[in-house]
Amino acid sequence: MEIITIILSVVFLIAGLILGYAYYHLKLIKKETSARQILENAERDAEKIKKETLYNLKVEMQQRRSKFYNELKEKEEKINRIEARLLNKENELRKEQNQIKIRDSRLLSKEKKINELEELLYEKHKKVDILVEEQNKSLERVSKLKVEEAKQLLLKNLENRVKLEAVQMTNEIREEAKEKAQKEAKEIMACAIENLAYDFTMESTLSTVELPNERFKGMIIGREGKNIRAFEEATGVKVIVDDTPELVVLSGFDPVAREVARLSMEYLIKNKNINVNTIQQSVQRATKEVDRSIQKAAEDTLREMNLNNIHSLMRENLGRLKYRYSYGQNMLNHAREVAYLSGKMAAELGFNVKLARRAGLFHDIGKAISNNSEGSHVSLGVELATKCREPEIVINSILAHHEEAEPIHPISVLVTAADRISGSRPGARRDTLEAYTKRITKLEEIANSFEGVLKTYAISAGREIRVIVEPDKIPDAQAQVLSSDIARKIKESMEFPGQIKVCVIRQTIASKYTDDYEETLNLDENQ
Repeated sequence: MEIITIILSVVFLIAGLILGYAYYHLKLIKKETSARQILENAERDAEKIKKETLYNLKVEMQQRRSKFYNELKEKEEKINRIEARLLNKENELRKEQNQIKIRDSRLLSKEKKINELEELLYEKHKKVDILVEEQNKSLERVSKLKVEEAKQLLLKNLENRVKLEAVQMTNEIREEAKEKAQKEAKEIMACAIENLAYDFTMESTLSTVELPNERFKGMIIGREGKNIRAFEEATGVKVIVDDTPELVVLSGFDPVAREVARLSMEYLIKNKNINVNTIQQSVQRATKEVDRSIQKAAEDTLREMNLNNIHSLMRENLGRLKYRYSYGQNMLNHAREVAYLSGKMAAELGFNVKLARRAGLFHDIGKAISNNSEGSHVSLGVELATKCREPEIVINSILAHHEEAEPIHPISVLVTAADRISGSRPGARRDTLEAYTKRITKLEEIANSFEGVLKTYAISAGREIRVIVEPDKIPDAQAQVLSSDIARKIKESMEFPGQIKVCVIRQTIASKYTDDYEETLNLDENQ
């Protein structure tokens, strides 16, 4: 049984292998037939694509050929047009050459004529020279002067005439330039000072405080002067209690300290309780109020000027100018005026308006600290501006407005001009009678110190001096030089606001008598 089972299994295995082989062989036959069909289809497709490609190539070649033929035709037409133009130009050139030949022939004929005329002129010049020599000889015989002497006399007369004409021309040019400059300056000034309002105050080192009654004088002095000493120590201001009814005078050079003392005294009088403790409290309160006022004045001014990035020290000292006066003019208002004027003129002339305003606003910043420091307000202002790193033009404007340095920029010149305008306008400043008399006397002494000056008169409140000179010693031309010398000496030896006009007058009167009349000649006046 086992053998039968083995035989059967072998038979079944052989039968399976035969069936598998037959199935695989059938598959291969199917694949071969499908591959043949695919190859046939591919060959047909390739043939079709080949034919289409060849057709497309033929069509494209025909298109390119036609395009090429068209381009050739266009280029041939262009070449034909260019050849036609060249032929026209050749014809024109030939015509021009013919015209040039004609002109050359005409020029040759003209040159011949010119040569002939030159020969004639040469002969005539010879004849003229002979006539001139004969005339010169006859003139020498008549005038008894040689040719060289006559030339010198003629040159001298011409020289005098030319000098006179040069002086007249110089005067005309100067007057014309002066008129134009004044006209332009007036236009700029009118634009600059428009819509400005000014507050006028009086300079003083004294402040007064009114009292309700005389009883307060004793309270201010205190027992054995204790209160008044404490007040003076706390404020640094001298208190004057005299016979003036219901009035106390505060004296001090520092305007800020004097304002603190005035407010402190008003607080004490209002509280009706004056002792050492209340004095200290009132001084502290007044100091804070004045500091706030200084800060507010600086902020308002800078906001009005539209200026930013200002150092705190510059702000503080700008506000302190609110309590500083010069010749009755408030220094903060003066600084604002100068800033306005500088900015307006800078705008008219095309410069940096903000920088001009900044330079004008800080040009007198040194006056805020000059009461408590050694040195001029210019040097103190430069030191402060340098410390606060202000622009170089601002520092130069502080120096240049008092001519302690040369201007490095037109803005410095504008600040100087604005400072003089603000200081010299009517009502800006006031002076004592003694100082005014000294200035007038000094002006006349400077003018009289020059040789040839006969009399000098200071007029228009010292804004003009008229100098009468001796006509025999000072000729017309030297009168102008003398006015410049006097102006320069005044500028070097005096300090004054604004400008001073120097007017030199030279007058010559020549009289001649006849039997019937008197003749007056040569009346000149030069200014």
